Amino acid sequence: MQAKGRVHKYGDNVDTDVIIPARYLNTSSREELAKHCMEDIDRDFAANVQPGDIIVADKNFGCGSSREHAPISIQASGISCVIASTFARIFYRNSINIGLPILECEAAAKGIQDGDEVQVDFDTGRITDLTNGKSYQAEPFPPFIQNIIDKGGLLNSLKG
Repeated sequence: MQAKGRVHKYGDNVDTDVIIPARYLNTSSREELAKHCMEDIDRDFAANVQPGDIIVADKNFGCGSSREHAPISIQASGISCVIASTFARIFYRNSINIGLPILECEAAAKGIQDGDEVQVDFDTGRITDLTNGKSYQAEPFPPFIQNIIDKGGLLNSLKG
């Protein structure tokens, strides 16, 4: 499985309150959550994101509350993958549970710039910045996690 898209770049400690502000937690509509994704840190995100785009961030992406709304809003906005130096553990698990691919790779997080075009091979963990020609190596998902992502989330992977 692969992803390819334009990068939306963010810094350290992007918390779940910024990913999807608490004032929108009264809905479970994926479309409504997507409209407000990242708006407190990047007002134009929802208007500019295209299907397949990729978020790249520095350390501790997804810190804060354990709300599953955060990775859902990212996925619903059309983002195909999130790459960061590190993720908050609960965000990491929530992302896998809903089938949102996320990769930890400090070199990629530091080397990739906002607006770059990036391709990710989830089978190998290879991240290629098509804009500058550099490649980075993330740890690929173990087969059981890749199965969850391929099936669109944990619940779908458990269905026969």
